[in-house]
Amino acid sequence: MSAAASDSFPRRVYDSLPGALKRRLRRLRVSLVPIVQCALAAGLAWWIAMHVFDHPDPFFAPIAAVISLGLGLGRRWRRSVELVGGVAIGILVGDLFIGAVGEGAWQIIVVVVLAMALAVLLDDGPLIPMQAASSAVLVATLLPPGGVAGFHRAIDALIGGLVGILVGALFPVNPAARAREDAAGVLVTVRDAARSVAAGLRSGDAETIAAALESARGTQSAINMMRADMSGGREVTRISPLYWSSRTRLDRLVATADPIDNAVRNLRIIARRSLAITQRGETVQPALIDIIDDIGGAFEVLRAMMMADPGDDPDPVEAARVVRSIVRKARIELAANSDLSEAALLAEIRSLLVDLLMIAGLRRSSALATLRS
Repeated sequence: MSAAASDSFPRRVYDSLPGALKRRLRRLRVSLVPIVQCALAAGLAWWIAMHVFDHPDPFFAPIAAVISLGLGLGRRWRRSVELVGGVAIGILVGDLFIGAVGEGAWQIIVVVVLAMALAVLLDDGPLIPMQAASSAVLVATLLPPGGVAGFHRAIDALIGGLVGILVGALFPVNPAARAREDAAGVLVTVRDAARSVAAGLRSGDAETIAAALESARGTQSAINMMRADMSGGREVTRISPLYWSSRTRLDRLVATADPIDNAVRNLRIIARRSLAITQRGETVQPALIDIIDDIGGAFEVLRAMMMADPGDDPDPVEAARVVRSIVRKARIELAANSDLSEAALLAEIRSLLVDLLMIAGLRRSSALATLRS
């Protein structure tokens, strides 16, 4: 077997898997580094608390390390601050209240109310009241209140949070790689959807267009993940010296988030209009169908642009050239002898082309000027 054939075998196996399984495998793949980070941080935090600070059973340290990192890239520093603050509040309230009035069901009710109320009063983060409540409950049910133990637990939470940040900085996820994979994944979905819409219009097959519309509608969770990973990637480039040089590239990726989101929304509108036209038994002029098919090709070029390393093709200039070639076809004169449905479809296509030009790096003003030229 040739090297090329053997290299492509895993890809062929992967491509043959059901879509749901491929999504699960991709989710596992992008989470492998954060999983290793959490495991490493948990073990290191426990070791430091146990052997450096000589704390007995420092379970708060590995818990804090894992929670401060999590599987997502975003808000890790914020999570660490909320975690340590929540644990400290919970331990303080639990130690003071339970130490004064003793244990029991009503004491748990009161200590949870007090801990959460104080946490909400001090900060509006979602994690801090949960951590305050859980820490207070632990003090009220399992851990002896008072003495040096409460102070140790607060120190353990601080150790875990700091170790989590340190591990995230020294062994970071590649922020640009994860963000561009997210963007490329969304573009693959809408690429296939655009091509299916064109195929459905040519054949008058409403079911094909309906399936494409459903696929485009299902991208919202992927778009949300893309935005979260882009935001988290920015945090990584601020914290980790290893990726300070990636800030400019990540900023360019972040600038594509809104245009990608808008492009997906416009494609959904195009798919809905195409579905309604087909269900009414109407036809669309071949020139418009060809443009929609070409848009599928443009999505593919933009996907390849996202995944290309700096200096490789296609670069943004090449991607913009491809989109401009479609803009020249989608001239406003196509609607001259069209009915209202085709005119509306052309308007949405032209709006989508503005989004594609912006994904390729043009400012909105430049993209609109290209459309008018």
